[in-house]
Amino acid sequence: MEFNKRYEIYLDYINEALEKILVVRDVPEKTCYEAMKYSLMAGGKRIRPVLSLVVCDLFGKEFKEVIAYACAIEMIHTYSLIHDDLPSMDNDDYRRGRLTNHKVYGEGLAVLAGDALLNYAFEVMIEDALKSADNIVSKVKAMQYIAKASGTTGMIGGQVVDLQSEGKKVSLETLTYMHKCKTGAMIKAPIVSSAIICGADETQVSRLSIFAEKIGLAFQIKDDILDIEGDLSTLGKNSGSDVSNDKTTYITAYGLDGAKKILDEVTKEGISALESFGVEADFLKNMALYIAKRNN
Repeated sequence: MEFNKRYEIYLDYINEALEKILVVRDVPEKTCYEAMKYSLMAGGKRIRPVLSLVVCDLFGKEFKEVIAYACAIEMIHTYSLIHDDLPSMDNDDYRRGRLTNHKVYGEGLAVLAGDALLNYAFEVMIEDALKSADNIVSKVKAMQYIAKASGTTGMIGGQVVDLQSEGKKVSLETLTYMHKCKTGAMIKAPIVSSAIICGADETQVSRLSIFAEKIGLAFQIKDDILDIEGDLSTLGKNSGSDVSNDKTTYITAYGLDGAKKILDEVTKEGISALESFGVEADFLKNMALYIAKRNN
């Protein structure tokens, strides 16, 4: 219960910030703003920005130091979902319990709304950095980290490998690499970028990076499991898309029971990476368990 209450505090703070950051403007391109907001404010667990705030708490800093970057990461994540749902990608009809962006606004506008969210994410971060003369270097470094995590060496690179792997039996090495980039990079980004902004030393960043890599992998394995065990009512989207797209997953590679065993192992490894932080990292440890046990 305490975990849930604290999570709600983080969630409310993030949703309020997102509402203020993205306003639908009464301009000729208003529909693009509406499409952006449709997906950005569709709900969800906001795991990535929550992780950013949790790390901020870990170092005893105020949320205002990292909120722009937390929101930017959520915008980048949302743009990736809009594009991921497109007919040329996964061709999904539902996301978070309602029609996907292209089903509501059309494919062309959905592409532009995704592009706009990506661009706006960097506008928001740059504006914050320019107002933070005393911490501008750290914030630019954090921005650089987020850019790499969301680019060709991170999320986009992973998506490329994913697309090229459809209908093929890929090696476990390729599968691990794909998920490290596609999913793991944008789980790691809020943790590491927040640590950089909050003044973490190299050892602390290293330990948080290990934690982030482990829970990023756990997140993807759980996604693979939910694609088999979940349904529209709990997932908010249709299950079985990996099977229909003939993708190699942790389920096809290790079986359902094997995937669950690996999920348990990597979650424990992630939690153990935080031991040096003591009880201050308890909520972050519980976040790892939350990711592994979620049902959507």
